[in-house]
Amino acid sequence: MQSKNQKLNKIAGITALYCRLSRDDGAECESNSIANQKRMLEKKAKEYGLKNTRCYVDDGYTGTNFNRPGFQQMLDDIESGYITTVMVKDLSRLGRYAPTVGMYMDSYFPEHDVRFIAVNDLVDSDEGENEIAPFKNVMNEMYARDISKKVRSAHRIRGNCGEPLGQPPYGYIKDPLNKKKWIIEPGAAEIVREIFKMCIEGKGNETIARILSERKILAPTAYWFDRGIKRGGKKVPKDPWKWKCESIKKILSNQEYCGDVINFKTYSKNFRNKKRIDNPQENWVIFKDIHEPIIDRAVFERVQEMKAKTKRRAPKNNGGEKHLLSDYLYCGDCHKKLWYHTNTINKDIHFFSCSNYAKDYRGTCKTRHYIRADAIEQVVMLEIRRLAEFLRDYENAFVKILTKKTNGDILTQQRYLQDEIDKAVARNDKVSGLYEKLYEDHAENKVSEEWFMHMSHKYETERLELKNKISRFRKELAETDSLKIGQQSFVGAIRKFLKVQKLTRPLLQELIDHIDVYETEGVGKSRTQRIAIYYRFVGYIELPQMPNQRRNLRADTRQGVSVEYVPRVASA
Repeated sequence: MQSKNQKLNKIAGITALYCRLSRDDGAECESNSIANQKRMLEKKAKEYGLKNTRCYVDDGYTGTNFNRPGFQQMLDDIESGYITTVMVKDLSRLGRYAPTVGMYMDSYFPEHDVRFIAVNDLVDSDEGENEIAPFKNVMNEMYARDISKKVRSAHRIRGNCGEPLGQPPYGYIKDPLNKKKWIIEPGAAEIVREIFKMCIEGKGNETIARILSERKILAPTAYWFDRGIKRGGKKVPKDPWKWKCESIKKILSNQEYCGDVINFKTYSKNFRNKKRIDNPQENWVIFKDIHEPIIDRAVFERVQEMKAKTKRRAPKNNGGEKHLLSDYLYCGDCHKKLWYHTNTINKDIHFFSCSNYAKDYRGTCKTRHYIRADAIEQVVMLEIRRLAEFLRDYENAFVKILTKKTNGDILTQQRYLQDEIDKAVARNDKVSGLYEKLYEDHAENKVSEEWFMHMSHKYETERLELKNKISRFRKELAETDSLKIGQQSFVGAIRKFLKVQKLTRPLLQELIDHIDVYETEGVGKSRTQRIAIYYRFVGYIELPQMPNQRRNLRADTRQGVSVEYVPRVASA
């Protein structure tokens, strides 16, 4: 039996009026609005003779997840002994997961001596157990499951039609006249362009983040808060100008900056678990050139190439400076990257060696592929200068060599794309036939309604994907002439070198794809080392020996030391 004090506390306790509304519930009917729930519960509390009411509200929270701020605050107040009664409009407001709702009704509230009332469902714990309540909880969960299926289906249809499903990235905002379209926000877009420019110049993510922080540029989250743009789950940062490496990495890998829409990057496991999980890239659906690009596609693809080649590694004994040719040099035998080092005794000696060398790094490459940094830099300089002089003196021959290589590459690419188009068209015809057969079987009651819906959705999704694939490959086929444009870009970069006569990181970005360094051969003064330079768009080039052109060149690497450079030539 309750003591007198317990009875007084119960009378004087708070009556919690709990209101919840999610986006899905809000579409059900107007009576579910938070304002209407409050009015109804306040009226009913007076009818029950319950005073000292307090509202706990969760607006925009799903009933399948109980980690809601208003609900958790109510539980904290129950634990503190402040609340003696909990009142809701109906059981679905408490939640839509039957086991958890049942636990609160059957165990939690009774253990804390809390009266529970669900007005519309005629549930009042003071009147004893309600036999219908468990069934209503199951129905509420089934409703949530059904709503989730409908939302996912609509989500899938919108996504496959090219409508952006996520929030626009930093640099874009939603068009005020059409929320399904993104437009460029000039200020942030300019910062995005600067980030890509600094990356092309060879700056790492940490360096870019530091530069932006020092310039007091608002970081993305702070930028959104400053402009009143709502982003779910984002909190106001303590330091609004602090850029993180992860933010730079995300911006540099975001294909949407090329004008594309990419849907289904993430997914959730079920309607109760809202945690987003990264979707494999092959499951993405990509629509190209939907909105105005911030970054040129060629620039974006070049940055991706750079990032793919770059393995983050702490600088070794070089004061943190990155060599001009870092990320370009590869082992000619195992094809792993060469790492940049500084001699531990003589700090003026810098060199590259294979990162896969068995003796030093427990790799699989049997030889070190050692090469002095000053020597390789001079060799690359001489080779590019040789190309530039050949272009200047024998332009027609140079263009003829490039055209022959480019035409071969174009033909190979065209054959591949046409083969992929033929495969996709054949599969699309087969899927269309299967879809027609399924429809006939359904009309003749040979398959169930559930199986028909499942398979028709599957076929329709595949048809959309095939349609996009065919369209994409046909567009790429029509753009194979871009390889010729790449050839023109290469020639333009060579001409640029004729004017500057100096290697720079941006120039290397335009000219060189990678450089293979092989192990030295021979001994003593007869030692040789093969170096193969592969250029962007055109690959490896062997130029013929022309009249009045020097056969051997000498690279003065440092005082008192020189390297004889013997270019490999093709037959004239």
